[in-house]
Amino acid sequence: MTSEVLGAIITAAIVAITAAIRLAGNRTRRWIETEFDPALYGMPSRAALIPDRAGPPPIGPRTRKTQEIADAASTGDWKPAAGYVAAAGGDWDDRWVRVRQLTAIALTDDSWLRKWRTAEPGCCDAAVIEADLMVQRAWRIRGSGTVRQVPKPAMASFRAQLPAAIEAARHAALLDPADPNPWIVMITAARGAGYRRAKFRELWTELTARAPHHYDAHWQALQYWCAKWHGSDRAMMSFARRAVRNAPMGSPLAGLILHALYERGKSRPLEEPVRALFERRRLKTAVNALALVPEHDPHLPPLRHLLAHHLVRARMWKAALDQFRRLGPWCGATPWTDRPDPAKAFHTARGLAAARSKIETGQGVVSKRQGMVR
Repeated sequence: MTSEVLGAIITAAIVAITAAIRLAGNRTRRWIETEFDPALYGMPSRAALIPDRAGPPPIGPRTRKTQEIADAASTGDWKPAAGYVAAAGGDWDDRWVRVRQLTAIALTDDSWLRKWRTAEPGCCDAAVIEADLMVQRAWRIRGSGTVRQVPKPAMASFRAQLPAAIEAARHAALLDPADPNPWIVMITAARGAGYRRAKFRELWTELTARAPHHYDAHWQALQYWCAKWHGSDRAMMSFARRAVRNAPMGSPLAGLILHALYERGKSRPLEEPVRALFERRRLKTAVNALALVPEHDPHLPPLRHLLAHHLVRARMWKAALDQFRRLGPWCGATPWTDRPDPAKAFHTARGLAAARSKIETGQGVVSKRQGMVR
């Protein structure tokens, strides 16, 4: 059989399967719109869905602490911020989360940060926040659109600001050679600056020498390697598989493959319904891995949303329904936020999982007479 004939057979199969999935999906959507009662499946109602967050807001001392820092910063007092970052010690993932929180505060008013830099010019944390602030400001000018969607003046301004941000991050790296966070700022800016692969790998080598399993660093690198930036589907998937294979037990890094699968789906949407069926083994591994991630990990809720999405696409209904139950009313995350109505997209996906899974409820097994679609 020639490659042309094989390609034609595969294409025909994709078209046929996609058409069948769409037909079944239309029937199920009618059931979701008219008969689906989430409460029967242990989930909150459609009206109770919250599209503003991926998961419940953090509570406890840390929340109060960040508010105290923001309040102090508004008066120009930088010392609470300095103590907050330093308290993370060598937990580089947590330290980066704290850096980003302070960058968010500085985006509104950075006068406190400038005072900190003046008072402690040799402080790596303050220098990292300053460099990250430069990157975030540049990205705000660019926006989140594709290259074709961004106005040329905005793109030119974006690219013009990144070299200075990279230089600021390099200066921060000299202040504390053990800290990987300056290198995260560098790889983020390098993506926007269009670094060639060899040059990007040099930055990545420096970063992973300091923090080999850093989640946010890997997410930034994954973006570099995806097809819409400077890589390809193959390069991105290869990078994600290596990261997952080397991820420590209990690390959210084991879920990086979920981001890669989603990016691949966006680049090849017509093929994705079929390709998703071949990812079941990988998704089972992700389910087991994420079950070991601590519930308080801030990366877990967004990963659960992606996992639920992929489980639905792979027709792993019961596993998907379990994730939707765990997510509760929260639906402010990818992939739902990529749709015009995140709550509707989330509700439809969980309804699809409910419709196709033959589970027992408090009223017994949901039957076809109650609207279950074959």
